Amino acid sequence: MNKYIKLLFLITIMILLIIFTSCRKQKSSNEEFEVTTTPVKVIKASLEEISHKLSYTGTLEAWNKIDIIPDIAGKVAKIYVEVGDYVKKGQLLAELDTRSIRLQLKQAEAALEVAKANYEDAKRNMERMKKLFEKKAISTQQYEKIKLAYDAAEAQLRQAQATVNLVKHNLEVSIMRAPFSGIITSKNAEVGDVINPMMGGFSPTKGVLTLMDFSKIKVNLHVPQSDIGKIKKGQKAILVVDAYPNKKFWGYVHLVNLAADPISKTFLVQVVFDNPNLLLKPGIFGEISIITETHSNTIVIPEKAVIDGHYVFVVKNGKAIKKNVKIGLRSENEVEIIKGLKEGEYVIVEGNYGLENGTLVRIEGEV
Repeated sequence: MNKYIKLLFLITIMILLIIFTSCRKQKSSNEEFEVTTTPVKVIKASLEEISHKLSYTGTLEAWNKIDIIPDIAGKVAKIYVEVGDYVKKGQLLAELDTRSIRLQLKQAEAALEVAKANYEDAKRNMERMKKLFEKKAISTQQYEKIKLAYDAAEAQLRQAQATVNLVKHNLEVSIMRAPFSGIITSKNAEVGDVINPMMGGFSPTKGVLTLMDFSKIKVNLHVPQSDIGKIKKGQKAILVVDAYPNKKFWGYVHLVNLAADPISKTFLVQVVFDNPNLLLKPGIFGEISIITETHSNTIVIPEKAVIDGHYVFVVKNGKAIKKNVKIGLRSENEVEIIKGLKEGEYVIVEGNYGLENGTLVRIEGEV
């Protein structure tokens, strides 16, 4: 009996040893698997839109800007607006002291009445003498004398009318109105200041007021000759400014100058952006991207997924499979794959450097 008990005990010990050894081998195998697999992150290849952009920096300018300056010299009598006011086209902004001009107008109008009276008298005399001359009742010398008086009266009438028109013009341009709707951005003079537009750059002021229309914004870019062939009028443009770093303002190429600047050898390109809410302010810097080409329904992946510019790794059956690809458009951090990838394949974007074809990998997430 003791022999059977000892035999049973030995068999039990052997079974336990076999089970323990088997568990250790399996554990060692699992540990070995974990050590030899490479963690990676992937992205699923899908059809998207990608655009090629050319990027520049430029200063924002108002679509329209003007210094409000009267056409004649004079003393500022009234200013009706303040900085920041929105004004409509034709609105009264300021005026010069017009007292002397109004007196001149009265004088000119009186002289015009005298000239009209003289003209009418000379005209009646001319008509009467013409009939007498036709009947040979007066001499040629007498007729010519009357005609000369008529011509002089007519010339004096024209001169008097021109004087009235000139004074009225001076009165009209002494009253300054908005040539377009916009915002008063600067007040350059005060009541009592003397404005003389004939002084030009020697004048102490830039006129009375500065008016800007920045319901649209323009940006003048200086494009190198390597890029000018890719830019065409009407292409879409994107503007980003520091004040709104997460907002994109959309616009278009308004002008492309095909003649290079003789000094800088660059080409002027003007882009325009709508600004209905006046978020964009003239004078600040902005980053402008001009979209020169767009492809839709094409495979787009992160640029960092492409190694050495011509191959990627995809995950298939737990292995990293190397695939040669052909790149199309590039945009910021993305590239278009026009050959070598299929929609739905999982492309390794992190952990792909240093991999060999067939390396065992484990996916730790998607990006």
